[in-house]
Amino acid sequence: MVHVEPPFDLLERMVTVRVHLDAVPVTNAPLLIAPGSHQRGRTPTAEIPDVVRQCGVVSCLADAGDIWLYATPILHASEAASEPRHRRVLQVDYAADKLPGGLEWLGV
Repeated sequence: MVHVEPPFDLLERMVTVRVHLDAVPVTNAPLLIAPGSHQRGRTPTAEIPDVVRQCGVVSCLADAGDIWLYATPILHASEAASEPRHRRVLQVDYAADKLPGGLEWLGV
């Protein structure tokens, strides 16, 4: 799906919900987050390694049926799975704000 990134001040007021349809053990490329990174504002790409060193990294393991709620702009990534399996999630990004410039949210 083609998408664009909304202004960061809008992202700061958003939350993301992930419903895990499958288990995500350490061997299946769990989401890695840098706790607290969302509180630092927009992180330029060149500064990501420093922010990750300062914040640390947490692996977000999940059982099927787990639900996560997190700040949308938190720094996150995942590595390649060492034992690939299904890793299906239903992800919904919530925003209470309208988009600027006459743009509209696309979704259900």
